[in-house]
Amino acid sequence: MKLLRTIRLDPSDTFVFERAAEPGEWAVSGAFMFWAGDPARLEGKARTAFRNGLLGVVSFGHSTLVQIVDARPEDRISLIELLAQRLIERCGAPDMHAARLAAEDEVDFAQSLCSQPRDTLIAVHRSFDGGGIREQFRTLRPRQGKPPARAFSFMEVEGDEEEPGETLDLIDMARADNK
Repeated sequence: MKLLRTIRLDPSDTFVFERAAEPGEWAVSGAFMFWAGDPARLEGKARTAFRNGLLGVVSFGHSTLVQIVDARPEDRISLIELLAQRLIERCGAPDMHAARLAAEDEVDFAQSLCSQPRDTLIAVHRSFDGGGIREQFRTLRPRQGKPPARAFSFMEVEGDEEEPGETLDLIDMARADNK
């Protein structure tokens, strides 16, 4: 069985998201965090989380990348219980039964993203399309036969080839945080 864990290749998550997930947290897509609001009205770090953040379950913080890892059945059970508890605490789930059902759906979806080999990285591009949230996932993995030199020089991207219509200026975001 495989599940998703957050990973941090550089410190950028700590200043592009309001709350960055810690490396190594179990992760899910987290699109449900944006269902109640209007994604078109999001700005700044909240908009970045909507567009490119995967949800770390422990912190309820966001991560730009998650990694496919091997997991045991008891890890899945623990993940569902933890997410259900967070859904009650942070999202107002009415009771543990409803929270568990929602958590199982989220974990099932996260598992469906784990069809690639272990250590493959996954990124998301989320948009608001026709009244609903649309997610596009990309996989990044080492090229065959080439040892990794640096984090951003050895990855192949697989997935939707359509480029997002927005750019992200990390330097400007960091400056805004320091004001």
